[in-house]
Amino acid sequence: MNMNHDLFAPDSDFIRHEKEKAKQLRNSSWWKRKRSSGICFYCKEQFKPAELTMDHLIPIARGGSSNKENLVPCCKACNAKKKYLLPDEFADLLAKEKKTP
Repeated sequence: MNMNHDLFAPDSDFIRHEKEKAKQLRNSSWWKRKRSSGICFYCKEQFKPAELTMDHLIPIARGGSSNKENLVPCCKACNAKKKYLLPDEFADLLAKEKKTP
């Protein structure tokens, strides 16, 4: 399904449901294996696996869901910087930051 995530405004029930799914996945062996490399999906830096957070590539607020294909390990700095950006928007932000002295 090709959904324009900029136009999709999820309701509070959807958001609550997806956050609960994410919480359950954070406690799963799948997530522990996913973050075990200790590498942030965005900056590619090494961290202790427990220091990595779960990030939604497509944020829940923009219509993303809490499924395995949409979740990546992320350092706290990148997660805070990404906020509600889509992957291409975040890549643009990082590229602009690299150009700024």
